Amino acid sequence: MYNSENEIIYIGKAKNLKNRVSQYFLRSHEGKTGKMVSEVDHFETIITENEKEALILEMNLIKHHYPRFNILLKDDSHYPYIALKKGGDPVLSIKRNNKDKSYYYYGPFPNSSAAREIIDLVNKIFPLRKCKTLPHEACLYYHLGQCLAPCINKIDKEVYINLESDIRQFLGGDTLKVKKEYSEKMKRASSEMKYELAKEYKNILDGISHLETKQRVEMSDKTSRDIISFASRDSLLALTIFTYVNGMLLGKKSYVVEKMDEEEEQVIDLICQYYDNHDLPKEIILNNDHVREECSELLGANFISKRKGPLYDLVALAKENSLNALDEYFLTARIDEGKEELLSSLAELLSIPFPTHIEMFDNSHTAGEEPVGVMVTFINGEKAPKLYRRYKISGDNARDDLASMKEVVYRRYHRLKEEDGEMPTLILIDGGFTQLEAALSALSELELDIPTFALFKDERHQTKGLLNKDKEVIDINDKALFFLLTRMQDEVHRFAITFHKERRSKKIFTSYLDGIKGIGDKRKEKLLSLYPSESQLKDATLEEIEEILPSELSKELYNRFHEE
Repeated sequence: MYNSENEIIYIGKAKNLKNRVSQYFLRSHEGKTGKMVSEVDHFETIITENEKEALILEMNLIKHHYPRFNILLKDDSHYPYIALKKGGDPVLSIKRNNKDKSYYYYGPFPNSSAAREIIDLVNKIFPLRKCKTLPHEACLYYHLGQCLAPCINKIDKEVYINLESDIRQFLGGDTLKVKKEYSEKMKRASSEMKYELAKEYKNILDGISHLETKQRVEMSDKTSRDIISFASRDSLLALTIFTYVNGMLLGKKSYVVEKMDEEEEQVIDLICQYYDNHDLPKEIILNNDHVREECSELLGANFISKRKGPLYDLVALAKENSLNALDEYFLTARIDEGKEELLSSLAELLSIPFPTHIEMFDNSHTAGEEPVGVMVTFINGEKAPKLYRRYKISGDNARDDLASMKEVVYRRYHRLKEEDGEMPTLILIDGGFTQLEAALSALSELELDIPTFALFKDERHQTKGLLNKDKEVIDINDKALFFLLTRMQDEVHRFAITFHKERRSKKIFTSYLDGIKGIGDKRKEKLLSLYPSESQLKDATLEEIEEILPSELSKELYNRFHEE
């Protein structure tokens, strides 16, 4: 569906197009649906071979265009897994999917903190490699007996095979061997009056017990399944999903959205959208025949219903959670509910089309050091972190705020223009008129005409209002709109500060060899192992450097450190 400005405002699919479209125009609608219907100017249709193709096409088009009236689930995160690398040095890491076949996977877990807790415990119990890149001498973990030190020792292949087997056994739930070993170590250390060591062993045993308690199986059949139910009230729809992995309740997710379609059809869309970002379990329990049959066909998953027994009770519990989510939504989230109206007010205030796609820029540095620029994106007033961008600033622009802003804006839209990407409907600059001028200058060079304003602060560093290209101050009298814009400003500032701190922390580990052409990580590592300081390299002869580097590069490096 398009509006009069030829913008896509809604994308949907239907087995029977006439019935689906008619329901929008032959009934009275309120809220978001009513607003959408009033703005529809014309349609475009694409015919597909079957429903599954239509579903895939619908999802891809929504992700590309982000239509104003399509409902998008806010949470698209994956549950984390613990991944154990197959072969070589056994290394544990956290991964958000289990697709890479070079790892063994355990989980998923409710959150990364739960997974990290287990990794920390396993790293204490087993002598796993901890370093991403191998140093030239053994670290503290080796001396604590928590690493085999492959950096200085040649580890026999059989040792790694046995170590990998023990870790897999432990992560698979068989902890008896490890508990027995650490219980004996604790008793021995205590009898030898090594009480601190005994306490460390006891902490490990307590950690294993804690892990076993948290992973206690709640269903005897140990089946991985999702329990789904939904409920509606007035113009709102709530969907709840309980996730069980190997019989253990992993977590619960509840979503509350505005009704934009027939209830069951919208539930089908939401469920398909959810599984576009989450793995399908062995079975899905859902007690609605139409939704179950449609989702089963579209997703190719095992959807079943239960009319009695413990699984039926869980469906009822999911329904209760959906009703509770509706209660909570009515008590809170009023600003989220009113985003449509707030953005319409912003459009009216700035005399621009409805700002479906807002991009906001900010810079950050410390006394000119490690300058960075960032861009955050809001789609229909919601954060869209996958579309955020970060920019390193170097060269002549590094110490110039205005030049930095111009560079970042230019780089962003030059690339979008080259790739024929989706341009925003509104650009906001966090700063005063000079920053706004810098951004407008970049857009002018690119021959782009996008509504651009600055969201500026007063002398007390509090958000004051908006500035247009004519230096006119636009006051924000609507408190709710003011709050929404302030939240956007806080988000871009947070993102900029986080990136800047990350860059500064990395600089702590830089060396005097950074930035020298021809010296990459491996050569740098060799040089630093022999010449840790600049003065030591200066004392080295050209012949000594040529033993490490090619002749021409050696001469260039030698001359560099012996110039006046």
